[in-house]
Amino acid sequence: MFLETLLPLGKVDPGLRAPEQPLDLTSVAERARLLEELGYDGIAVEETKDDPFVFMGLAAQATERLRLSTAVAIAFPRSPAVTAMSAWTLQKLSAGRFTLGLGSQVKGHIERRYGMRWTPAGPWMREYVQAVRAIWDCWQNGTRLAFEGERYNLSLMVPLFDPGPIEHPEIPIHLAAVNRVMCRVAGEVADGIRPHPVCTPSYIEEVMLPAARDGAAKAGRRLDHFKVAMKPLTATPAPASLSMRRRRPTGRPSTTSASATWRTPARCTPRRRTGRRYRR
Repeated sequence: MFLETLLPLGKVDPGLRAPEQPLDLTSVAERARLLEELGYDGIAVEETKDDPFVFMGLAAQATERLRLSTAVAIAFPRSPAVTAMSAWTLQKLSAGRFTLGLGSQVKGHIERRYGMRWTPAGPWMREYVQAVRAIWDCWQNGTRLAFEGERYNLSLMVPLFDPGPIEHPEIPIHLAAVNRVMCRVAGEVADGIRPHPVCTPSYIEEVMLPAARDGAAKAGRRLDHFKVAMKPLTATPAPASLSMRRRRPTGRPSTTSASATWRTPARCTPRRRTGRRYRR
């Protein structure tokens, strides 16, 4: 098992209301060193209120062992070339410790927050990851850039914009996933999945992983080193002064339950489990 944590340290309500401990740009290096000293395996940053690639750069310089992950960066508003460059730079800076976590976001955000035309997320993400890997292959191996897809056509890479090979060119890509489609895409082209916190262990085992295996079989791949990066929702005892806050629904579950995509795990997970299974 691999143990990582999100920044900021402490209780977080990411992206929906102000966290009790805001993510402070000037403290990232110090917090990353602390986590490394405490024995954590990795650190992750979401893309909600800040650019996760900037935070990962600060953490990379301050640590020697800690794995660094975007969990996740929103893929579609960035071109594959921009994402490829950010990941390549961080992999070089961290000496091979970076994992590129990507998410699609939902249609409303892509259209109304980023001002882009929406197309189905599964095929889009498949092509996106393939395009990123084609760019990396060009930089590492001198392969001619000649990627042609439904959305991206990439054929130009001049020496001025080619960073060249690096010591650790194998950058893992993890995809944020909930439904079977994105899990199949992850099995086809990625190295792991990051289930949404509403996904239960049984849903991951019975729905998500079989879909990932289907995708891998379609692509002729093996999933021997495929990762599942789970971020569970937890509630711990709190002082009496916080009892009212405990009784109110938290922002994350109530907001995500309003989305048809994120309601899927709740609908598909039986309420009672026995034996090796789980109770919801």
